Amino acid sequence: MTKKLKALITVGGTGGHVFPGCNLAEHLISKDYLVEIVTDKRGLNYLARYKNLKIYTLPSSPFIKKNIFKIILSFIIIFYSVLRAIFFLIINKPSVVFGMGGYASFPICIAAKILRIKFIIYENNLIVGKANRYLLPYADKIFVSYKEIEGVPKKFLKKVNVIGNIINKKIINFSKKDFENSNLQSLKILVLGGSQAAKSFAEKLPNIFLNCLKKGIKLKIYQHCLENQNLSLKSFYEDAKINFEIFNFSNNLLEYFSKVDLAITRSGSSILAELTNTNVPFISVPLPSSADNHQFINANFYKKKNFSFIIEEKDLNNKLFYLIEEIYNRKSILSKISQNQNQYSDKNVYKNIDRVLEEFTYEKN
Repeated sequence: MTKKLKALITVGGTGGHVFPGCNLAEHLISKDYLVEIVTDKRGLNYLARYKNLKIYTLPSSPFIKKNIFKIILSFIIIFYSVLRAIFFLIINKPSVVFGMGGYASFPICIAAKILRIKFIIYENNLIVGKANRYLLPYADKIFVSYKEIEGVPKKFLKKVNVIGNIINKKIINFSKKDFENSNLQSLKILVLGGSQAAKSFAEKLPNIFLNCLKKGIKLKIYQHCLENQNLSLKSFYEDAKINFEIFNFSNNLLEYFSKVDLAITRSGSSILAELTNTNVPFISVPLPSSADNHQFINANFYKKKNFSFIIEEKDLNNKLFYLIEEIYNRKSILSKISQNQNQYSDKNVYKNIDRVLEEFTYEKN
C-alpha cells in the first residue's frame, strides 16, 4: 500500500491567509494527502468552523521596528517559535510545507528550511508581502496569483509559478450572472466588510444609501457587519425604509453573489477574485492602512482591466452616491463589466498546484 503524503499548511491570522489555506487543504485532502494546519491565536477565530481539519497553534510575532524593546521582544518570540516549529516538524514529518503568508507562517517555513523540508510560499496579492519577502530566498517555489506580481527580485524569478487564486471550487464553477436580462428596478448591493472593514462600512455607508433613496434610487442592501452593530444597523434601515438583510459571517457567499447586482468591498485579493469569477461587478474601497498599500494595488489592477470600480475611502462621501446613481440609470455599465470579467477565470488553479506537487514527488523519489 502506498504511503500517503503529508502536507503542512501554515497560515497567518487574517481571512486573506486562512481561507486560501483552507481551500488548499480541502483540495489536498481530496487528492488523498494527510493535511495539518498551523496558525496563531488570531487564525483560530476563522478556523474554528472547519471541523474536518487538524489544526495546531504556535506563538507568533510581527516584525516590529518601532522601538528597541519591542524589537528585542519580537525577536525573542520569533526565535522561540522557530524552535517550537523545529520540534513540531521533527515529530510530524510533513512531505511538503505551504506558507500562505502572514507573520504566523514565518517560523514554520524557517524551521522547514533548517530541516531541509521542501516548502512553498503563496502570494495572492499583486505585491509580495513582508513575511514572504523574507522567506523568498529560502523557499523552493513561490505560488503567485498573477503574472504581474511586484517585488520578486530577478534572481528569484525561476521560483515563481503563476497558478491563479486559490479560491473555493464552488465559486470557480459557479454559473455566471447574466446582466443583460437582469432587472435593475431595484439595485441589489452586497456590502462585504471582511475582517477589517465591517465596522467602518456599517458606519459610513448607510447614510449614503439613504441619500440614494431620497433621490429615487430603489435599493436592496445585503450587508456584513459586526455582531455589536446588528441592532443599530437594523434600526437605521428600518427607520429609513430601506430594504435590507444583515449578516455577521457567511460560509456560503455564493448565496449572496447569486442575489446581487453589485458589491462594495475591501480589496483583498481573494474576495476580488471571487467576485470576478462569479461575474459580480464591484466597487473596491482599499484599506488605506494596508501593508505596502497592497489593497490599492490589487484594486487598481482590476480597475485597469475594467473588471470593477475603485473609490478611495477618503472619497466615499463625495463619490459613492454619484457612482451608484450612474449605475442605476445605466444598466449597460454592469453588463459591460460582467462581460469583461467573463474573460478571467481561476479554473486551472488546482491543476497548476497538482502539477508542481507531482514535480516535487518525482524529485523526492
